[in-house]
Amino acid sequence: MMKSAYYKAPVRENWQGRVDGNDPSLLRWHQVIQTVDLSTEVLPALAPSQKGIVLMGFASDEGVRRNKGRAGASQGPLVLRRSCASFPVHFEGHLFIDGGDVVCLDKDLSSAQQALAAAVKLIIAAGYLPLLLGGGHEITYGHARGIYDSYEEEIGLINFDAHFDLRAPGTEGASSGTGFWQLAEDCKQTERPYHYLALGIQQNSNTRRLFDTADALGVMHLPGEYFHVLKREALLRNIHLFLDNVEKVYLTTCLDVFSAAFAPGVSATAYNGIQPDALFLECYREILYSGKLAGVDIAELNPSYDFDNRTAKLAASLLFEVVGAYFQQ
Repeated sequence: MMKSAYYKAPVRENWQGRVDGNDPSLLRWHQVIQTVDLSTEVLPALAPSQKGIVLMGFASDEGVRRNKGRAGASQGPLVLRRSCASFPVHFEGHLFIDGGDVVCLDKDLSSAQQALAAAVKLIIAAGYLPLLLGGGHEITYGHARGIYDSYEEEIGLINFDAHFDLRAPGTEGASSGTGFWQLAEDCKQTERPYHYLALGIQQNSNTRRLFDTADALGVMHLPGEYFHVLKREALLRNIHLFLDNVEKVYLTTCLDVFSAAFAPGVSATAYNGIQPDALFLECYREILYSGKLAGVDIAELNPSYDFDNRTAKLAASLLFEVVGAYFQQ
């Protein structure tokens, strides 16, 4: 169980929405999701034929503040829950659980990330998939650290992002831009292979030093311009090549990978970001249906700057894709 000051139990009242009836064909997420206080309860045991997903928030934007981004992403998990609540249920017989939030107290990001890693380990040990709601992209280090600590297999890190997040920590320590650098350092120290695929990278959002760091670490990276029908075959070929060389996958999506027209509510907008169109979904689904998912998260939803809940709805749609894909396999 979670025994940490950085853990907050789930709030059932966050799950409300439209009710069309109680027939299985009419149910919505808020009617079937269970809340489990991980500080006092254990996750329900999964039957042999069951799968389970645990939603957990990482209510932090301390890393964003340190990275000079726009604060506000700490409210992302709450808004994401509300944006998902009325989704229709297209699965049956599986367990869908809200496990609460990990929060960042007194700007102590390192301790919050340690608590998140512990929560991820607990979720995986119980046989569930962690599906985490950000929060800033400092979610990556705690989430992936928990995955590395849970599996001996080769882990692949896949990041849809305009940025590499390969910065070395500054004077304030780790930030939302250092997660993949920290993981590379951990892999070096533990002599584990480092597999990182960055998709949607923008040249105008990354210094030459970051490109050099990526090359030195053997990072596979494809620019945002690859998300075009003319580049479809190359895009999918590289994704498959990466997937074929790893056994487990951590998948993270920083919402600033998308054009500001679709994702205005982020910590750092990208006017030239990719579009959440059919090609993006094809790539996303290739990863979701790979059978290798170890953990998934959505990062950088900043409700303070969202317009008409546009970014929240986009993020929620990605969560809907994850849940559907995982329970259908």
